Amino acid sequence: MTEKESKWCFAWFAEPKVAQGSKRAALVTGSKWSSGDVIEISFLDGDPAVQARVKSAAQGWTAPNLANLKLTFRGDTTDTPIRISFRYSGSWSVIGTTCRQITDRTQPTMNFGWLTAASSDDEVRRVVLHEFGHALGLIHEHQNPYGEPIPWNRDAVIRDLSGPPNNWSLDTIEHNMFEPYDKKEVNGTGLDSKSIMMYPIPASWTTNGFSVGLNSDLSPADKNFIHSQYT
Repeated sequence: MTEKESKWCFAWFAEPKVAQGSKRAALVTGSKWSSGDVIEISFLDGDPAVQARVKSAAQGWTAPNLANLKLTFRGDTTDTPIRISFRYSGSWSVIGTTCRQITDRTQPTMNFGWLTAASSDDEVRRVVLHEFGHALGLIHEHQNPYGEPIPWNRDAVIRDLSGPPNNWSLDTIEHNMFEPYDKKEVNGTGLDSKSIMMYPIPASWTTNGFSVGLNSDLSPADKNFIHSQYT
């Protein structure tokens, strides 16, 4: 894998999972915000210049005719449901409103471990839109239960993700790669390989050569779907 392909996100519920279960844009109904919500966000640490780029990129989800939500970044408090750090390894987020379950205001609900002042605009946009997709309740596209399942080469996926730079445990790999969501848990449509929620899949990770490149912006299906969920 290339360096960028190795930068995988993981996401989880900050409370017991809504059930077991995940394919196109898909949103976990039990972690959905209410249309019109003002979602407050704060930074626990980080370079102010990088923070500003995160703020700008995150608004991509709430542009006109997309999600009827308002993302408000607070600089005067960390008493907010979404709290961002740059301090930890990897990029990750809890899913949707389950961020409210993390009541220790010193703990992040989202992390951008590899974003720095040297990160390109494409990289910042890609990573920020992806993690904020999770924060709005979206799951990883490859775990979407609607559509044909991806024919994983399990041994190759486990081998690559259990080693550097991810160093994931088998449980983390199972949850983030192979565990689909139950259709009863999610609103979704068919698999969208162009979705910002679809991370790169090298051909070596599948048994039929299926692969996905690096998506760095919202797809047309992402835009239509998030609008339908937050009108």
